[in-house]
Order: sequence, then structure tokens, then C-alpha cells
Amino acid sequence: MTTFPTTPVPIPANQHRSRRFGQVIGVHPEHRQEYLRLHAAVWPEVEAALTRANVRNYTIFIHDDLLFAYFEYVGDDLEADLASIAADPTTQRWWTHTDPCQRRLTDGPGGPWTEMTEVWHLD
Repeated sequence: MTTFPTTPVPIPANQHRSRRFGQVIGVHPEHRQEYLRLHAAVWPEVEAALTRANVRNYTIFIHDDLLFAYFEYVGDDLEADLASIAADPTTQRWWTHTDPCQRRLTDGPGGPWTEMTEVWHLD
């Protein structure tokens, strides 16, 4: 199951409410084309579940066998919103197609995507 990070980059109170997330994961070379095919036409119900959960500006980049994801969270209850994504039946079905394409980069707690630390930002 794909999971989302729980440690967002803090944004000072005098700035906008969105919180930025960066994540990285590997893609199995033999599944690269399938992953690209799937993401060329993401299911509208999956996109709707992400939007309902206050996820915005979600982008996935690919370089060789690495996937880099960036998104912004604009809600007030990250844990509840992430749980709503994980509980969505269509999203669960989507993950049965995308998860086999992915390769964890690190072992340990958390989901398969490795959280990244923001080192610089410019608005």
C-alpha cells in the first residue's frame, strides 16, 4: 500500500497554510513502461480522493529508475485526510496496479516512499 508522509515541512504562521512534501522511490525497470502508462491516465476517482483529502499540486517526476513525488497539503488534519485516501476503495484498487511497479529504497518504518527533507524553497 502506498502511504504518504507524516512529517511535513513546517510553514511559519504568517505564510500560506500549505505544507510541502517530497518523496522518492525506485521503479522496477521491467515495470517502468507500465507505470508511465498508468500515470498517463490516472483514474478520475483517484484524483478526486486526493483532492477531497486536501492534496494539491501533486506531481511525479521520473529519472532513470527513480520516481520523485512532490505535493502540497492544504488541510488541517493530515492524519485523517491520509486515512481517507487509504480507505478509498478505488485508490486501493489503483495501488494494486502501481505498487508492483515500485521498489523501496530504504527499509524501516513508514510507507514505501522515502520522505525527503526540504533544504531550500523560493516562492
